[in-house]
Amino acid sequence: MIKVGDTLPHTTLMEYSEVEGEGCSIGPNAVDVAKATAGKTIALFALPGAFTPTCSAKHVPGYVEKFEQFKAAGVDEIWCVSVNDAFVMGAWARDQHTNGKVRMLADGSADFAKATGLTLDLTARGMGLRSDRYSMLVKDGKVVNLNAEAPGKFEVSDAETLLAQAKA
Repeated sequence: MIKVGDTLPHTTLMEYSEVEGEGCSIGPNAVDVAKATAGKTIALFALPGAFTPTCSAKHVPGYVEKFEQFKAAGVDEIWCVSVNDAFVMGAWARDQHTNGKVRMLADGSADFAKATGLTLDLTARGMGLRSDRYSMLVKDGKVVNLNAEAPGKFEVSDAETLLAQAKA
């Protein structure tokens, strides 16, 4: 499992973007994790799935609401990573009003989740391999803080906890 001091895995995530208004989509676009994190401070949080109850009601909204505070604390970008395809993440971004605040990044084949060792096997529930719920502060591609949740919990990966770490 990835730990504090480790470099994020050299994988590619996907991002779906839209043009302003109700225009055609731009993407999905590949996001090279190593290149996208180089020289930046990233507040990254991951969760089991888009449109799921805790993720939609608590996890994403907390980061959207605290966007300005994260910026003031020196965070360049906030990333939400989930084992969904880019089109689902794009639809969820619209639903959660994340535009310009939280980058909704798809880990469609769970490559990032597997490479970090932070996976959740929900095969028995018909959902396949997913990401664990966690947050991490990443500086120049290296993990500075890691907050992995216990199964079924939402106690340490919230925006408040990671924001406090970013301010420290």
